[in-house]
Amino acid sequence: MSKTEYGEQMDSYDVQPGFGDKLETTEVESHNNDITTAGEGGLQRNLQARHLTMISLGGTIGTGLFLASGSSIKIAGPGYALIAYGLIGTMVYCFMSSLGEMTTYMPITGSINAYGTRFVDPAFGFMLGWVYWFSWSITLAAELVAAGLVISYWIPPTQCPSWVWAVVFIVVLTSLNLTTVKAYGETEYWLSLIKVLAVAVFIIVGFLYIGGAVGKGFIEEDGTVAPQPGSAVFNMGPFHGGFTGLASIFLNAGFSFQGAELVGIAAGETKNPRKNVPRAIRQVFWRILLFYILTITIIGVCIPYTDPVLGNDDGDIKSSPFTRVFVRAGIKVGGDIMNAVILVAILSAGNSGLYASSRALHTLAKEGSAPRFFGYVNRWGVPVYCVLATSLVGCLAFIVSLPQIGQGEAYNWLLSLSSTTGFVAWVGIAVNHIRFRMAFKAQGRNIQDLPFISHLYPYGPIYTILICVIILFGQGYTAFSPFSIKAFLSAYITLPFIVLLYLGNKFWCKTKILKLVDVDLDTGRSFIDTAMNVDETASQAEKKNSPWWKKIIHILA
Repeated sequence: MSKTEYGEQMDSYDVQPGFGDKLETTEVESHNNDITTAGEGGLQRNLQARHLTMISLGGTIGTGLFLASGSSIKIAGPGYALIAYGLIGTMVYCFMSSLGEMTTYMPITGSINAYGTRFVDPAFGFMLGWVYWFSWSITLAAELVAAGLVISYWIPPTQCPSWVWAVVFIVVLTSLNLTTVKAYGETEYWLSLIKVLAVAVFIIVGFLYIGGAVGKGFIEEDGTVAPQPGSAVFNMGPFHGGFTGLASIFLNAGFSFQGAELVGIAAGETKNPRKNVPRAIRQVFWRILLFYILTITIIGVCIPYTDPVLGNDDGDIKSSPFTRVFVRAGIKVGGDIMNAVILVAILSAGNSGLYASSRALHTLAKEGSAPRFFGYVNRWGVPVYCVLATSLVGCLAFIVSLPQIGQGEAYNWLLSLSSTTGFVAWVGIAVNHIRFRMAFKAQGRNIQDLPFISHLYPYGPIYTILICVIILFGQGYTAFSPFSIKAFLSAYITLPFIVLLYLGNKFWCKTKILKLVDVDLDTGRSFIDTAMNVDETASQAEKKNSPWWKKIIHILA
């Protein structure tokens, strides 16, 4: 594909004022006159830095932390759990740094697949876009299932069927995503803030329990006295299960961090992305790592890994390690508190999932890889048909999960298909970054001209690819001993599906890997906003004069 032909294809993005040489003028007017800055493809730049931070936090702090963290400690012990989560955390920092460099320079909505099309190969972007859309669409269905289970904690299914709550949830989520992106960002901000505050309270209570200030002499349900937290509990087995246990936790930890890349999806609808995207990426990494590492440490020190219910095999909120620490510390309503928090987490994850998948589908339509009508954006900057289509797919997947329809077996296969796609997206980010840097160099540009430089290149993206490939191919190791065809297909059926998407589009559309000198590094590029420093000073002054409770929120968010 020649550079001229590629430029004609990029014209399909219908870039509005706010990109290229006009961005500086438009953003200055936006700051001075308080008008909405137009984004790419008719979308609007209404997300602020705090929205970006919470969107990414909301995608990672969820049921994986609140419910599944206990099983990680049970399988491998607190020592191996800390190692696994720490290693995955460093990998998250690597690909977030790569994403930050690209999105700050070129803030395009649906950036993961858009960069694949722009920097690598249109077929690569096609594959990433559809895989990412499918993954979050099925995740939306999973959240609907989880919503019914959580509500049943208070209202049994015999009084109100679970599908009723699923309908309520999908209507609420769809309505939120059909409003302006600012409304979505504000909703996600407060939902995620509740989760962050819950984790912060848990950390405080955990330290009080470990220090002996609360929860002395707790009696278990079987009448035995629970062991006091501290080194005695941690030393019972910090490392358990050997390499097999570590490998299992390594995979689980990776799934827990998925969703951090949402900040890149939202970059195209963010005010002042040159300043806000790098800030959000730095904050998100350290806060996620802090929350996960501290949480795993506290659980490992408070509850022995031999605790029979720590694994939470039945998904019961009463078995959540968070709930058990609260109860042991003397907070008897711990179950109700955590159930409410998990309900908020489900709303948050569904909200972010519907947003991310609709933007990925919108980008596919603008690239010509999806029906053109999905590229329609209403006057509020919302891709209406993309939101409705994603909601419909989520509803269909939820229907398949009902016991009356195949006992939910088809839904299990859908979940297997979508479970590994997050790692594929991370590989895509790393590959896109490598190609971006190579094209930047091949075209004789100065790296110092980048508004945000990833100093981990090239080792960061290489490390990301290596870890993700190990996870993708190592996740089904249990299917070989003894060999189970069902477990094997469940673990690896996604991989040929991904290859088929890429090669199928490549064969059908006759695409080629782009020459580095033909890569478009200008369309959608961000430029310096001269009003930026004034706004930054005003923002800092506002934070300084805020009341104490707002300062706490600023620290957390």
